[in-house]
Amino acid sequence: MDALSMMLAGSRAEGAFLLRSLLDPPWSLRIEDHAPVTVLVLVRGSAVVVSDTGQTENLEAGDIALLRGPDPYTVADQPDTPVHVLIDEAQNCATVDGSPLEDMSVLGVRTWGNSTSGQTVMLTGTYRLDSYVSGQILDSLTPVAVVRRSMETTPMTTLLEQQIAADGPGQEVLLDRLLDLVLISAVRTWFAANPDRSPRWIKAYEDPIIGHALRLIHNRPEHPWTVAALAQEAGCSRAAFARRFTNFMGIGPVGYLTEWRLSVAADLLADPARTVSSIAREVGYSSPFALTTAFTRHHGVSPKAFRQTRRPPQWAETAANSRVQ
Repeated sequence: MDALSMMLAGSRAEGAFLLRSLLDPPWSLRIEDHAPVTVLVLVRGSAVVVSDTGQTENLEAGDIALLRGPDPYTVADQPDTPVHVLIDEAQNCATVDGSPLEDMSVLGVRTWGNSTSGQTVMLTGTYRLDSYVSGQILDSLTPVAVVRRSMETTPMTTLLEQQIAADGPGQEVLLDRLLDLVLISAVRTWFAANPDRSPRWIKAYEDPIIGHALRLIHNRPEHPWTVAALAQEAGCSRAAFARRFTNFMGIGPVGYLTEWRLSVAADLLADPARTVSSIAREVGYSSPFALTTAFTRHHGVSPKAFRQTRRPPQWAETAANSRVQ
């Protein structure tokens, strides 16, 4: 498995909140749902995205914007259009002054807006939760990562557009997987266009020595790896391997192995069926006490406390079944 596939494997939509918006100007939506990541596809027209981080991006038809949370943002026809609609963590909508949304209404399955045709049409997919490991990818993105229309992404966005307003058997699962496809194609296209933002391990995976060692670590974190063992597997002397690894990764082999194990452990804690003891074995620790000690040192909280923080926020509990009112 390549580096990007490895990191994105845990970033899968589950009952994601999906919405098609049909809008005639003037319009301005203020989003304060604090979602880990939102995928916005502009199907028709134009729009501007303004993040609270200060980044502003113009979108044209076919563009994708990856909006990295938890910072709020505004999407509008023009940057100076006053905000009219506020959307909160539970995907509830209200006007700025709290009055009823008389000009915005439900227009069909997963569809709303102020027009039945819409000069601007956009699709929004909000991920409920995000993998801790996949977060290493998302943290490398700018707050608003824009991917311009391309042959790489258009087939994915076209499928999502075709299916988002349908309501057949298995539709939620189908839409989740289509949203995953849009996210993955957008992320890899963005990194190809912004190599300076790519995480170190993407380039390191291309190196025949360090790439091989990373695959061993990523695929078998439970193995009792040592620097000498990794160097032998990579066909390199211990000293040369350690220097080369540190130059590529900015951290030594043992340090990286520890970080990876504890990142995987953080993701495994999201599964309530797994005990700390079983997770310890899966990531190469001799006992739950050893894992707890290392985990607390690295993450700042115990595995038990960390597991409690992974419970979905308010918007995640209701997004899958909600409809914009």
